[in-house]
Amino acid sequence: MSRVGAIDCGTNSIRLLIADVENGQLQDVHREMRIVRLGHGVDATGRIGDEPMARTLAAAADYAALCQQEGCESVRFVATSASRDAANAEEFVAGVRQAFAAFGTTPEVVTGRQEAALSFAGALSGLAGSAAPHLVVDIGGGSTEFVRGDTTVEQALSVDIGCVRMTERHLRSDPPSEAEIWPALGDITVAINAAAEQVDLTGVSTLVGVAGSVTTVTAHALRLDSYRPEAIHGSELSVEQVIAACTELVQMSRADRAALPYMHEGRVDVIGAGALVWRSIVQRLAHDSGLTTVRTSEHDILDGIALSQATAG
Repeated sequence: MSRVGAIDCGTNSIRLLIADVENGQLQDVHREMRIVRLGHGVDATGRIGDEPMARTLAAAADYAALCQQEGCESVRFVATSASRDAANAEEFVAGVRQAFAAFGTTPEVVTGRQEAALSFAGALSGLAGSAAPHLVVDIGGGSTEFVRGDTTVEQALSVDIGCVRMTERHLRSDPPSEAEIWPALGDITVAINAAAEQVDLTGVSTLVGVAGSVTTVTAHALRLDSYRPEAIHGSELSVEQVIAACTELVQMSRADRAALPYMHEGRVDVIGAGALVWRSIVQRLAHDSGLTTVRTSEHDILDGIALSQATAG
């Protein structure tokens, strides 16, 4: 058994998993998420802003301390969309390397395909009894990954639609206006069409959604009284339930979203865009593969990052 640390630093959040790994299985020791908005403004400026950089590096330093306290043998730090896109990504990488100097950890600004493979491994590690072929969809802040496979990845693509990117580009009103929603849907449709050229969206047996936009939509569809991962993980909803939940979240004001008992404060302003992305994907899979249900996994790229260390070892 080995104890590992895994960090997933995306456009919207930075997350930590400390886990014991034995025989390819994870036993959680500690999970934590902070909304840091590393990617705020990157779509417009091409650079990580000073304040988002400072917030994220402060969180990284805290996570490094926790990994030391909990006796991690190794730590892998993966940075995704915002760090791929930014002109000053090297400044961010240098700051993270300093924070994790005790572990000799060099942050990895992964490619979209690598990100997709990690998401696939993580999602399926915590989901039993699902029929192949699977399509795992990971909706992040800046990008969305489409990954198809049986037990391993066969096809994958990352496209630049995410809840933060689409909010900043299109959804400025509260709630979003139809005049803003339609251009957003146009961008989303173009991206899904591009994904379909490389990832076959026909003949899919199980569609699995992961990450915060999807899990929040699922919590809304289930009408939970609080955010409860055990109720969300592995849940199976009808296509109609998912579409209805997404539409409701898009149409809500930020104040109404904030009042929902399962809504993280850091998702209030971006969940509308995330819901638009997820609704469009679910509708496409219902059309192309005839799917009538959708599954949600609480296990995702973070679990994949942790498992990869055991595999490497």
